[in-house]
Amino acid sequence: MSAAQSPLLKVTGLQKLFPIKKGFLKRTVGHVRAVDGVDLTVAPGETVGLVGESGSGKSTLGRVLLRLLDPTAGSITFDGADITKLPTRQMRDRRRGMQLVFQDPFSSFDPLATIADSLAEPMRNYLDLSKQEREEKVCDLLRTVSLDPDHRNRYPREFSGGQLQRIAIARALALSPKLLVLDEPVSSLDVSIQADIINLLGDLQEELGVAYLFIAHDLALVRHVSDRIAVMYLGRIVEQGPADEVYERPKHPYTEALLSAIPVPNPARQRSRERIVLEGDIPSPAAPPSGCRFHTRCRYAFAPCATIDPEELTTPDGTVVACHLHTEGPELRGLTVSGLPRAKSDSDQN
Repeated sequence: MSAAQSPLLKVTGLQKLFPIKKGFLKRTVGHVRAVDGVDLTVAPGETVGLVGESGSGKSTLGRVLLRLLDPTAGSITFDGADITKLPTRQMRDRRRGMQLVFQDPFSSFDPLATIADSLAEPMRNYLDLSKQEREEKVCDLLRTVSLDPDHRNRYPREFSGGQLQRIAIARALALSPKLLVLDEPVSSLDVSIQADIINLLGDLQEELGVAYLFIAHDLALVRHVSDRIAVMYLGRIVEQGPADEVYERPKHPYTEALLSAIPVPNPARQRSRERIVLEGDIPSPAAPPSGCRFHTRCRYAFAPCATIDPEELTTPDGTVVACHLHTEGPELRGLTVSGLPRAKSDSDQN
């Protein structure tokens, strides 16, 4: 995004807390901090990849951005308008410009409705079109995703997963949105079909200029489709920046660990490369660790990490990272990520 270009979507300090209720009176005894202080922008026509482990808050963030879930705090600006607390009726009008594609295409369609009915539904709700005009647009949408319009009167069960995900994308495009939130759009599909869907999304973006927030756990896939990558851990974005910079020169230890898990096609290199295994499970978002949330699993952790929440720092290559290795200075312990000297282990010193 250029300095002169205003973001299509801008999120500042976004929070989504879910109350934990116990007892007969269902009193609130705590909160699950699913999204906890997220800053994010998406430019017009840009693809931002959002990655992280299961439970990191990626899907919740996507739904809060679309106001399918109301935020607890923070602000959401879409297409120049603050939609954070927009009333339901006004939000309904704004939602024409932002649509969601779900992970499982089979569960996102009414099994008793034909594909034509499902594609025409948003048009009936938002557009003043005649029945024939809706039918023509349904046919156009199916052609857009390389499907035969003659199959429009079939039911979801008559399509494969890949075909149904194409139809889900067509439905999301019915109102000509400016932003699509793609929530793991290919993870439930065969590998042979995934490439077709990814190529389709690329072609549609080039043709229509639509922006994508691409949510996934596969960093290799996200790099292929994204202009920028944001890495999420336990409700927060710990690193974000240009896709190639994040992939080639990760600044945060969590990003480094995720990248080390990606297999490479060269067997000799695969055997020789270091695999970083994160110990333990991701902590509970109901009781996140103090200080840096990743410090309980980080092999670089040192004193400030356990008590002080790291501030975000913008590096010269445009990456924004929240890690004490950068805010405190690598010289503090002689360590950092991405090939720079690492702290000596006990075995090294003996």
